[in-house]
Amino acid sequence: MFLLFFLVWLILNGKVTAEICAFGFVISAALFAFICRYMDYSLKKELLLFRLFPLLVQYFWVLVKEIVKANVCVMKIILSPELQPEPAFVYFDTDLKSGLFQVMLANSITLTPGTITVSVEENHFYVHCLDRELAEGMEESVFVELLEKMETEVERWNRS
Repeated sequence: MFLLFFLVWLILNGKVTAEICAFGFVISAALFAFICRYMDYSLKKELLLFRLFPLLVQYFWVLVKEIVKANVCVMKIILSPELQPEPAFVYFDTDLKSGLFQVMLANSITLTPGTITVSVEENHFYVHCLDRELAEGMEESVFVELLEKMETEVERWNRS
């Protein structure tokens, strides 16, 4: 978070000088100290973000690839008069325990064209798909796998 504050400071200033960097360092440190003290943030959470960063980048990359693939499928359905979509509702359960990771999965499904998360109750997902082809393998998707890895990493970090 400190680096983010400092980066925003530099971007908003538009130029980099020793004085601007020194003043930005002090301001960023003060903001970071404030959020640590009054907003239930800590250096431990900051280090956890650095530890999760490679998985988050991988997750973002997979999300972009899945969005592109789903766009192609939806375009085929729209542009081919002989293809008739078979809408379907899919129910599946995940082993995700954390609300944050369940929301990330639900949002990833909804961001992918042709699918929308209708409901999430505990670990039960209810998803509407434009076509049955888009529903295949949703419960064992790459999204679920990566989110489970992230959740395991967070649990391991919290135990230590």
